[in-house]
Parts: sequence; C-alpha cells; structure tokens
Amino acid sequence: MPITPTSKIWMDGTLVDWDDATVHVMTHGLHYGSGVFEGIRAYETKRGSAVFRLQDHLRRLFRSAHVYQMEIPYSQEELTQATEETVLANGLPACYIRPIVYRGYGEMGLNPLPAPVNVSIAVWHWGLYLGEEAVDAGVRRKISAWKRMDHNTLPPGVKATGQYLNSSLAKVEALKGGYDDGILLNQAGYITDGSGANVFIVKDGALATPPFQAGCLDGITKDTVATIARDLGYVVVERNLSRLDLYTAEEAFFTGTAAEVVPIREIDDRATGSGGRGPICKELQEAFFAAVHGEDERYRSWLTFVDD
Repeated sequence: MPITPTSKIWMDGTLVDWDDATVHVMTHGLHYGSGVFEGIRAYETKRGSAVFRLQDHLRRLFRSAHVYQMEIPYSQEELTQATEETVLANGLPACYIRPIVYRGYGEMGLNPLPAPVNVSIAVWHWGLYLGEEAVDAGVRRKISAWKRMDHNTLPPGVKATGQYLNSSLAKVEALKGGYDDGILLNQAGYITDGSGANVFIVKDGALATPPFQAGCLDGITKDTVATIARDLGYVVVERNLSRLDLYTAEEAFFTGTAAEVVPIREIDDRATGSGGRGPICKELQEAFFAAVHGEDERYRSWLTFVDD
C-alpha cells in the first residue's frame, strides 16, 4: 500500500522533515536486517487522538531489542513522549505509527555489536492493511509452502526487520496465486499465523488461536480480541491448530494492528463457514472498534491521549 508522506519524522531525538529523514547506504540494518520495530495505531476519539496500547507496544519493542542485544538509547518514557510529539506534529487524528530501532552507519560485518543503535518514529495515514472491503467481505487465504521459522533458527516472537522476509515470501506467493494473503505452518505442520496477522477460528461457538509456542507472534491485537471475547462470555483457548481445523471452522478471522479484525471467507479454495463474515467475528469487530475509539469505558486504560 503506498505511503502518503506526512510532515515530520522523529529521528534520534529530533523532529526532521519527511524528505530529510534518510540513512546512509552503508547502514548496518540495510545490509543485515539488524533492526526491530513495532506497528501501532492512533485512533480518533471524542477526546482527541489516542494511541492504542502504546505501553504494551513499547514493552514489546524493548523486549525485541533485548533478544538481539540492542541497547535502546532512550527510556520507554522518552519514547512515549516522542510518539505523542510525532503524532501531534503531523496533525493526524488517526494514523499508523512505526517506531524502528536499527543498527546504524559506522560498522560493517556480521558482528552487529560495534554498530551504533538509532531510533526513528514515523506516522502516516494508513487504511486497513487488507482493504476496507475486507472488513465485511473477508479475504481469501492460502496455506503457504513456506514454513514459519523455528524458535531455534530465529525467534519468531520478535518483531525484527530481517525476519519479515519469511512473511514476505508467503505474501508474494499468495498474491501470485490469486489470494489475498498466506498462512504459515511451523515445522511440525501446525498453524502459526498469517504473513502479518494472528489467526482465530470459531468451533462450537468457542474461539481457538495458536499458542505462542507454535511460532506465532505474541500479538497485542490478538490479546485485545481475546480479552474482549472473554468479557463477552466466549470461551477462548490457545491450542495447536491443523489444516483440518481451518478447513472445518465455523468462522475464521485475522487480528493485527495493521489488519485490525478481518474475517477469512476462504482457505485453500474452501469456503469458511458460510463463506463470509460470521456473527461472532462481526460482534468482535464492533466491540474492538468501540474500544479503540474510546466508546467503551472498560477499555479506556488501553488509550494514551496525545494531548493530555
């Protein structure tokens, strides 16, 4: 999806013009994928722009950096302030937010430790990752021939830049085959997640989603939807899911910051349930959007208002 430029990007403590937010071609992260990042959204509410679950996203960013032994030169509080500052500077009531921590210019080679650590935060208007029509109509998915990386190959629970080549391979394979996106299996043949979103299914009125141990990302939107579903009275379990579970599900849907909550209408040319958005997915979508827009007091603590 094309990016619409905004006004300012935060780079290492300074707001710079969008066109001036550049890095050197010899930046370590460009050559070796040595970076970690987050995808966050700010939503328009009656009280103004609010970033959704900002602290949870920043905690995961620091956790990802820790795994790759990257010392972020800012505190979580400083990055909170930087995020709010960047959203306000660009005057967007709703936007997508991309903090990225990367090994910068000054060192080359496979040893990343001597390279400097840089931090940037960009925001821009980004609609639904899979298209506005996907919210109602759902998407077609293909189980990918590419497997999700193993825990002892690369840590799949970390949002690292280079690791997303694994997702890109699945995404391109699906698009070339006429589908909207792919679903990756782990080495044991169980479902992990999509190229950029977690998976839920509905069977016998209960929700199931793969556990973190299967190799999926520890999704914040996944946790959000699971929490809302339990509050609505649904049973939610984490367990290994097979192809058969997907093929025979009453409903299936994806969750993610970019995708939000998107029904799956078809998997491997097999209709999911009635072949469209199911009633439970619809109910969860409505409850999710009420939460992120500040319309449900139960979830107000998930919102960070940028003008406070």
